[in-house]
Amino acid sequence: FRLPDNISLDEGAVIEPLACAVHGCKRAEISAGDKVLICGVGTIGLLSMLTAKQMGASKICVTDISSSLLEAAKHLGADHVALVESQDAHVIITKIHQALGGPPDITLECSGTASGISMSIPVCYCSQATRSGGVVVLVGLGPHNVTLPIIDVIVREVDVRGSIRYGKCYSIALDLIASGKVNVKPLITHHFKLEDSVKAFETSRNGDGGAIKVLIHCNQEASI
Repeated sequence: FRLPDNISLDEGAVIEPLACAVHGCKRAEISAGDKVLICGVGTIGLLSMLTAKQMGASKICVTDISSSLLEAAKHLGADHVALVESQDAHVIITKIHQALGGPPDITLECSGTASGISMSIPVCYCSQATRSGGVVVLVGLGPHNVTLPIIDVIVREVDVRGSIRYGKCYSIALDLIASGKVNVKPLITHHFKLEDSVKAFETSRNGDGGAIKVLIHCNQEASI
């Protein structure tokens, strides 16, 4: 895919994760008026939030264990944020329902953690997270095997859907950036030269300095 003239190389580096976010949101079939919960707001979670807004979500609540990422989410337009401080799913889900004024229609699980997946599909003994008849899309890659409250999923008819990669959504991601409908520039937080690649990976892994999207520049003349 050729980059349009109005998309920089920096923005081009974010097209792949944006395409993944677009595919996840399309799998969820987000439409106007939907209340959406996004669990985990790393790069994919934040881009999923921006995409969900463009698809018509009326309210978006995001959760994470990082207060700095939640601040970034608020800055980018999240309607509500919930810091995950407790292992008690009931506490977290209560926060979500209070924020959204009820259970979300759609949950995008972007953290990839087993606990995050268990929260998206309500455990039997606590308040329900995703509404009955709602949709849960597993975007983040978690452990090979997880335990799900399958009876709860069955009796409440919660649709659980997988999402992998970008599903022919590159052109959509390009259009979203080129048109200005999705601004990815605030997600690009750090720049490194090629010889500092190890430091770049460490920064990304540890989330140093509020790291979200970390870029490594192969062109030594690039402005860093």
